[in-house]
Amino acid sequence: MSELDVATLQRRLAEFAAARNWQPYHTPKNLVAALSVEASELLEIFQWLTPEQSADVMRDPDTAHRVTDEVADVLAYLLQVCEVLGIDPLEALAAKIERNERRFPVPGKP
Repeated sequence: MSELDVATLQRRLAEFAAARNWQPYHTPKNLVAALSVEASELLEIFQWLTPEQSADVMRDPDTAHRVTDEVADVLAYLLQVCEVLGIDPLEALAAKIERNERRFPVPGKP
């Protein structure tokens, strides 16, 4: 795949699930639960690291591979949640950034 975009990735995930007849299990509740589990697995890698160790986590190839895999799992489930709920994740993020910019203005700027 030369160009990655959200819609293409969501379609590939949906096709993967459909080919295995997993759609009945891909309810919003189940997908959010799976997302939480995968995020916890990512957290587990960092759980007992110092701030300095966590900043260097990608220097070790084995740990970097584990982090990358867990990030992919988190993103996959998040994209599937968005797909089944009809949320455009990029639009949702852009809107949230705009709200945060208004909510937390730069100190000293009107």
